[in-house]
Amino acid sequence: MSRSSHHNVSTTAADSKAHSSSQKFLGNFLQTITDVFSDKGVLLLLMIAPIIYGFFYPWPYSTEVVNHVPVGIIDNDNSNLSRTIVRYASASPQLDTRHFLNEQETKEAMWSDEIAGYMIIPSGLEQQVLSGKAAYVSVLGNGGYFLLNKNVQMGFLTAVSTVSAGIEVKKEVAQGAYLATAAANTQAVPLEITPLYNQTEGYGAYVVPAVSILILQQTLLIATAMLIGTLYEQRRHTTSVRGWLGRIAALSMFSFTVGCFYYGWAFELHHYPRGQNMLGSLLFLLLFCPTVATLGCVLGLWFRQRERSMQILIFSSLPMFFVSGYPWPANQLPEFLQVIRWLIPTTPAINTSVQLNQMGASVSQVATGFYALAALWVCYFVLLMLIRWHNSVKQDNALL
Repeated sequence: MSRSSHHNVSTTAADSKAHSSSQKFLGNFLQTITDVFSDKGVLLLLMIAPIIYGFFYPWPYSTEVVNHVPVGIIDNDNSNLSRTIVRYASASPQLDTRHFLNEQETKEAMWSDEIAGYMIIPSGLEQQVLSGKAAYVSVLGNGGYFLLNKNVQMGFLTAVSTVSAGIEVKKEVAQGAYLATAAANTQAVPLEITPLYNQTEGYGAYVVPAVSILILQQTLLIATAMLIGTLYEQRRHTTSVRGWLGRIAALSMFSFTVGCFYYGWAFELHHYPRGQNMLGSLLFLLLFCPTVATLGCVLGLWFRQRERSMQILIFSSLPMFFVSGYPWPANQLPEFLQVIRWLIPTTPAINTSVQLNQMGASVSQVATGFYALAALWVCYFVLLMLIRWHNSVKQDNALL
């Protein structure tokens, strides 16, 4: 054979190999889409469930701020001053006050969840104030419900502080000061608290954008593992490296679409802070979704059964959220959890998403989260290839 003809044969073979590789990627990409739409369980988890979550999960937090928390008041002083404090507490939109005769009654009411806290006005309070002595009232709340406890503390604090400021103003006016000057002197350094990113200070705006990333992860993770488990049961799981990339790309596309639905419409519907760095948020999704899909492929090959992924992964959502470092400081976790939590995509993903979407951070400011997700994707894909290789060797040995 001449050198020219040999060169033509080599070129043709290379082109054929490249075309075959392209076909494996595109073929598996399209086949995975077909498999998703033909599998009602996978489609429900991958597309329908996260969309339903986007509508219904935020509804319990729609009021955002808790008001009219039931509380008790014990007035042991029964003076003009104590009645003024009670009147200001009753006027607070945060509190719904009830009067009790003694502390035992209030404790029993709190134990039966009739009230979330109570205030005790001690006897002799007005006397101590008039004589210039330090005077105190006691406020006790149920720490088991931190949102209610916060309202109990803040509602009573506001009422007592307002009455105390009025007393100080009257004292200075009695000593000859002008009313405006006396009012200004009650607070030497004026304090103005302005929430920066969660302006409503609502619980929904705090928790839902973070939990939405966990929802994206768990629905994609379980659906992918179920689909790969099904392919394993049908002996259709074997494919090339590019074939696996095609499957990962197809599954990621579904979750990316749901992520865009969250960022672009669901957060808008519920009036959550959003869209501060939309381009960065989309870049985040482009990395986050393939990372989770790759982990789902690993678990699907590992479990080898369709239903096993649902049985195991359905209970992992809450622990994953708590070790992410968002609802609880990561440095307060046990040391081994501080290490293994970085094996889960939501650990870097939740904070990265919130910082981009709600706080307007730049990509460079959250680069650590992007690096962590990229490293996880590489680790997951290497693990996937090792399991693929192990399965192929096992099959070859079985044939021999």
